[in-house]
Amino acid sequence: MPGSDANLEAYCRSVAERAKLASMQTARLSGQVKNDWLRASAQALRSNAEAILVSNRFDLDAAKAAGLSPALIDRLTLDPRRVEALAGALESVAALPDPLGEVLDSSRRPNGLEIAKIRVPLGVVFFVYESRPNVTADAAAICLKSGNAVILRGGKEAAHSSRALVDQLRASAKDVGVPIDAVQLVETPDREAVSHFLGMADCIDVAIPRGGEALIRRVAAEAKMPVIKHFTGNCHMYVDRVADLDMAVKLIVNSKCQRPGVCNACESLLVHREIAPAFLPLAARALLQQGVELRGDERTRQHIPEAKMATESDFFTEYLDLILAVKVVDSLNDAISHINHFGSHHTDAIVTNDLHAAREFTAAVDSAAVMVNASTRFNDGGEFGLGAEIGISTDKFHARGPCGLKELTSYKYVCYGTGQIRQ
Repeated sequence: MPGSDANLEAYCRSVAERAKLASMQTARLSGQVKNDWLRASAQALRSNAEAILVSNRFDLDAAKAAGLSPALIDRLTLDPRRVEALAGALESVAALPDPLGEVLDSSRRPNGLEIAKIRVPLGVVFFVYESRPNVTADAAAICLKSGNAVILRGGKEAAHSSRALVDQLRASAKDVGVPIDAVQLVETPDREAVSHFLGMADCIDVAIPRGGEALIRRVAAEAKMPVIKHFTGNCHMYVDRVADLDMAVKLIVNSKCQRPGVCNACESLLVHREIAPAFLPLAARALLQQGVELRGDERTRQHIPEAKMATESDFFTEYLDLILAVKVVDSLNDAISHINHFGSHHTDAIVTNDLHAAREFTAAVDSAAVMVNASTRFNDGGEFGLGAEIGISTDKFHARGPCGLKELTSYKYVCYGTGQIRQ
């Protein structure tokens, strides 16, 4: 374990340089070899499930002693069913098409030069994330399948669990001919290690933070390489004047309550003034039965007496809890303006039977995913058919929305000639 800052920097440099060398090899691996690694790793997780669970119990004991919330402890917890889900996720990634080598475009110039635009890996991914052991396996799988090497810097709360998982992934890599340094776990909990890695743009091609807003802003501020990020998931649902009321109630309950602590859960509900008298009491009854605290503007509270008075900050807030901000709006355009001002460009939804309104909403709302008559909870790599994801980006460059295999690639131009020279 590194001691002084000089030792820490040397340790980080060694990890980054090994990852860079490994990335040059992973870029050339066949799809068969990568799939062999994924399937061997899945079997290794199953065969060593008890050892993984023992390591997880160390993390859980420490988390409980530190007073972590029940929600955080649940996200940290592994059990036989969850280990099997990890193994199944690896096999699902193996079943996906290999993105590398795909010809995105091609042309033949008048001089006979053949030009092809071909999908290639990004290189080395530095992935910084908080305490969810399943993310360790998912990130390793998706990075290596797309031809990249990955440096994993997980939260200290999951250190034993992540170590147990990475040990199995690296052992499987050695068995099938994948460079073991294509998957590395940062061994030190020292926060300064992150700063050192973020300064190594000569070895690391992209940084991806996944966690709280403070972590993501720190990475974005310090990184010398590109960052794929989303700061918050302040997601909205707008119920239009001609919405199906029963559908709208079902959608807002699912969007808010199915898993309130995730980034694609709905945080604000907007309702057209013409439908508010009929819809808001129905929605309130269903949401209050689920234990949701409602915070509304004055017009909302006329229809929902139980709602607390909302402040402007409530409409900016990603609650990650059973709390929902509610506002009555005068028009579709008011809803769009509200979302673009208060939202975080993550996931926003409209419930409507008006095709024109749906088209206006999807064109004008500036978000990574826009839903029409569907739950915000569907903005997810698995639900979009991408397999595992490494995160959901609210950036516009280089990737937006769920980041799957293709989002962890770039492209290069390959030109074939027969001796052409430029005149």
